[in-house]
Amino acid sequence: MAYTIALAGNPNCGKTTLFNELTGSKQHVGNWPGVTVDKKDGTYKKDKNVTILDLPGTYSLSPYSAEEIVARDYIVKERQDAVINIVDGTSMERNLYLTIQILETQIPTVVAINMMDEVEAKGDKIDFRKLSEKFGVPVVPIQARNGKGLTELMGAATEAAKAHNRPKPLQLFDKDIENSIEAIKQMLVSGTDDEKEWKAIKLVEGDEIVQETLTKQEKPRVSQILARLDEVCEDSEARVADLRYQYIGKVIKDAVKKKNNDHVETRSDKLDKILTNRILALPIFALVMYLIFACTFSENFLFIPEFPSPGVWLQSLVETGWGAITDGLNNLLSNAGASEWILSLVIDGILEGVGAVASFLPLVLVLFLLLSFLEDSGYMARVAFVMDRLFRRFGLSGKSFIPLLMGFGCSVPALMASRTLDSDKDRKITMMITPFMSCGAKVPIYCMFAATLFSGYNQTLILFSIYMLGLVVAVLGALLLNKFVFRSEASTFIMELPQYRIPTLRSVLIHGWEKIKGFAIKAGTVIFGSTILIWLLSNFNINGMCEMEDSFLASIGNAVKIIFVPLGFSDWRASVGICTGWIAKENIVSTFGQLFGGITDESIIEGISDGSKALPEIRDVFNGASAYAYMAFNLLCMPCFAAVGAIRREMGSMKWTLRTILFQMATAYVAAFIIYQVGMLFI
Repeated sequence: MAYTIALAGNPNCGKTTLFNELTGSKQHVGNWPGVTVDKKDGTYKKDKNVTILDLPGTYSLSPYSAEEIVARDYIVKERQDAVINIVDGTSMERNLYLTIQILETQIPTVVAINMMDEVEAKGDKIDFRKLSEKFGVPVVPIQARNGKGLTELMGAATEAAKAHNRPKPLQLFDKDIENSIEAIKQMLVSGTDDEKEWKAIKLVEGDEIVQETLTKQEKPRVSQILARLDEVCEDSEARVADLRYQYIGKVIKDAVKKKNNDHVETRSDKLDKILTNRILALPIFALVMYLIFACTFSENFLFIPEFPSPGVWLQSLVETGWGAITDGLNNLLSNAGASEWILSLVIDGILEGVGAVASFLPLVLVLFLLLSFLEDSGYMARVAFVMDRLFRRFGLSGKSFIPLLMGFGCSVPALMASRTLDSDKDRKITMMITPFMSCGAKVPIYCMFAATLFSGYNQTLILFSIYMLGLVVAVLGALLLNKFVFRSEASTFIMELPQYRIPTLRSVLIHGWEKIKGFAIKAGTVIFGSTILIWLLSNFNINGMCEMEDSFLASIGNAVKIIFVPLGFSDWRASVGICTGWIAKENIVSTFGQLFGGITDESIIEGISDGSKALPEIRDVFNGASAYAYMAFNLLCMPCFAAVGAIRREMGSMKWTLRTILFQMATAYVAAFIIYQVGMLFI
């Protein structure tokens, strides 16, 4: 028989880690709240009849943000066979509030106490038998990071699902609230007894979502009962929460023995004194990011001349291999008597276009492995906390920094992560500025110009500055939007700071693999198709095969280039690159690889080191100012079509989607104009 088991718990309690261990899936795990923004499912690797769902993290079943609504709706409405409630063993008091609410739904439940290695390291003791007696459900200790206790956990969960063992009602409310709950149950028309019980509790809590589900006949009767309850206790919602916490306090007192009840300064506390220091925090973050870029892009790593960073070293290996493939296929086709246009299509079109992108895959891999390490360590959550001081001045909370930071990877999941924000204003502003971040698809564009027009330490500085430019423009954009479009007050910022942890190698490698896999899929589909289309358009006109300057593509580029002349992009090929970049940002590199030519194995490797030969013809079209303006424009303009689709889905409105695109295009144009015009004063 098939069963569905949902994983539910607070943000950052280890749900996604547990999901990966149970299913063998490769969901990204981050050591900060809000990584999972939608429910994901997979098959239990030891029993194909069991489906596991990873729900977004939620602190309660009284939802305040979009991802909490996803979790609450599934638990309450879908009536899955069982729920595994993951509890962070180091923060029992906070985590058990959700546990109690899940038990109130009367769904078969198993409680998994996670992070037992950290509990044991602190010297605390948890009596799982007493916890099980108090809650009336199985309680299993686990360590999701290393897979300990998972067999026992799944055995208890499948048994609960088979037997449909419902939790016993908890005796935690006082007489007034119990009477009100019972009276409301009698008034409700539809639903089972369990559903009516849960609905009555939520109505006493003042849950607006449940109130909206009442029929016209139910509303006045329920209102009368709630009015009588308000006469007895001024705030029924606060009273319910207080009674739950009182019950949790008693459970903790009986079942948890802490080695030292006094606060002991932990390693995380000591590190936070430095990393979240009011004065030192931002300079440290800037230094950390600079070191990451140096490890990825520097030709003189650790200030050692001609000593490449890991990213550049790996890039040279890929380029050498790709050059060998190109030469081998060229010889093979030539010996087979292939026509000139076939050779041009395969060598000058497909291989040069796709190869231009493939050569930058090692840089993307190294960059995101390092960023993943910072995320999993817990440091990035601190950066969001530090950024709150800055963001509040611009009408946002520090929580917006999390989607922005995810935007360094890919705009699509970053836009989805905006669901974690509580206010509609914050969600909209964050979605409008998230594409300003340098996603992985934009990195090859920067590397192309850095290799061609800059050299030495300037390459690292240029790449570092373009990333910082995205952050600065995002913050300024938020200020303008908050001042002229959204005029409500800034949101409050409440965020859990997880313990610092040394990331597992598996988690870091999974993150890196996700990025490379995404690039490889694009290279094999979108970019492959685009290179063929670009080759056709750049080699043909209405009269047949022709020179590039007389082609369809040249006609299109010349028609639109007048728009970009004030930005320093006076060549039609630059305009074509911008347009193809809207399909996928990597397309700009493959487009330039075909239109400007000059990409060979030797020229790329030499060009990286002396900044002169990677794409030699680009030096005839761009100077330092126009190249930086071009990078800035593609950083800030409308993102790829996939990201635009994500904006449309998350905004839920075509009007707001068009407003977002217009805002991004205007921002990109103004920023590129200023950069070019000011830059030309110094050249």
